[in-house]
Amino acid sequence: MTNPLKEDLDHILAHTAGLWEELRGQRIFITGGTGFFGCWLLESLMWANEQLGLGVEVTVLTRYPELFMRKVPHLANHPAVRLHAGDVRAFEFPQGRFSHVVHMATDASAKLNHENPCLMFETIVDGTRRTLEFARQCGAGKFLLASSGAVYGRQPPNMMNIPEDFEGAPNPVDPSSAYAEGKRVAELFCAIYAHQYGVKLKIARCFAFVGPGLSLDAHFAIGNFIRDALNGGPIRVKGDGTPLRSYLYAADLAIWLWTILIRGQSGSVYNVGSGEPVSIRDLAYFVGNLLGNVPVIIENDAGDGGKPTHYVPDVSRAASELALRPWIGLEQAVKRMASAVMADRARI
Repeated sequence: MTNPLKEDLDHILAHTAGLWEELRGQRIFITGGTGFFGCWLLESLMWANEQLGLGVEVTVLTRYPELFMRKVPHLANHPAVRLHAGDVRAFEFPQGRFSHVVHMATDASAKLNHENPCLMFETIVDGTRRTLEFARQCGAGKFLLASSGAVYGRQPPNMMNIPEDFEGAPNPVDPSSAYAEGKRVAELFCAIYAHQYGVKLKIARCFAFVGPGLSLDAHFAIGNFIRDALNGGPIRVKGDGTPLRSYLYAADLAIWLWTILIRGQSGSVYNVGSGEPVSIRDLAYFVGNLLGNVPVIIENDAGDGGKPTHYVPDVSRAASELALRPWIGLEQAVKRMASAVMADRARI
């Protein structure tokens, strides 16, 4: 059976030539394997494993092995994949040495962040420390933390693209900062382990993404817009649509994360995303026109007259040090995600 992601997986392989030899015959440990990031890393790793005969083995930490098996049975049943049941905050360490550890286990849920900020903060912080300790004990050569652009706090309105050396921060007395502050502490733990134990860490501060597997009913505007368009509309924009975002396609995301893990400078932080801003309003109309002239409703069309908020990275460090860039533009990204959603619906 042809892999429905073959075009994307071949794209990833074409832009990661030379990376995979480091992983030949190695054991890799990944947390957060059931999430959007995790599935794309596993898909691309297993594709490279098969195409290049790497002989790699990956152990995936998951709280719910049954859910993982239902979601991606072809990965769960792959002979090179081992499922390791456990909570990221207190999992038992699997035996043996692992060469690379990739830590992505975070519930990036706006609902959880609002309803139970203590749990959100605890999961990020305790989970990161537990995973770092595992990396230290298992002798991992490299460690990648999937962090977030949220660590910068509110992006200044006069700063179109936010660089890695910006020293802003979330509001520490706002409970809604639990996710962002958790990621800041997670990065600090990484720096401490690098200093105290010599763990070779890399940090990827991730922004916004689009692609197959992205939730259609969470707080991700582009996923909601694609869902609404495929349902015939209308596309609903909560608010006035002025905030600026940017979107990197999932296959490019996988290229960036593997490249940062393997070739990134130890101790370095890299913004991960697209540097091309688009307003939420323009995005809604763009998706609506692209997927069938679907009507758009702006729920607060009057706006408040203030400057639009930004959440757009400066990705020049990734470009200059690692030759990374977005290869797949927004139009193709939306089309590919919409096609994948329709294919999934046809299989149900």
